[in-house]
Amino acid sequence: MSDSENIRPKGDSLATVQDALAKHGLILRGGFYPQSGDGAPRGTRTLLLVGNAGPAMWQAFKAANPGGRDPLNCWTRKLLSEIADRFEARVIYPFEGPPYAPFVAWATRAEAVHPSPLGILIHPKYGLWHAWRGALAFPDLLNLPETNTSTAPCVDCTDRPCLTSCPVGAFADEGYDVAGCAAHLHTPQGEDCLAEGCRARRACPIGLDYRYEPAQAALHMAAFLRDRPPIR
Repeated sequence: MSDSENIRPKGDSLATVQDALAKHGLILRGGFYPQSGDGAPRGTRTLLLVGNAGPAMWQAFKAANPGGRDPLNCWTRKLLSEIADRFEARVIYPFEGPPYAPFVAWATRAEAVHPSPLGILIHPKYGLWHAWRGALAFPDLLNLPETNTSTAPCVDCTDRPCLTSCPVGAFADEGYDVAGCAAHLHTPQGEDCLAEGCRARRACPIGLDYRYEPAQAALHMAAFLRDRPPIR
């Protein structure tokens, strides 16, 4: 890198950022040096993605007990804004917009994640049980480790149980039938998905140790359905 001599060596290094996130059950989901057209805030030289995998974030969130209409988003916003201020960074959230930040594109730049038949990104270790909660934009270059590479786990999956487990066939090569999925969730037959999480997502054999507990899955499903009222 031509300006590698300007890489920031100060105390708030990657390890320090990771420690600050870990206190709240969050993890660093990789980072990259944005270029023109990446959609990062102007002046960003390093973009770090923040997210969750495993039970730690959910435990920290429950202990905080924030309440409100969108408790997880409110908790995330308060927490990451404080961390961003501490490290003189700007924070961007995937749930604020439009226009929404291009988190899917950023994620594929930051770490080894791949498209899945369900249309969401799959991680070779976490499977489908992970998420991005925000991004920290730094005006300086931070010393980033090399991005790990891996083969998409779906490549060797011949059974594709994720595509055959949905009760209403909402997932197909043509795309995700959002309306059909929501309609099903509004019926008694959809209570299983509402309480335990998407049945198609649960059918994936990758990352089972990171599967959300029912209460966490139910919170996400309720948020999905809240903005999709039943059609009368």
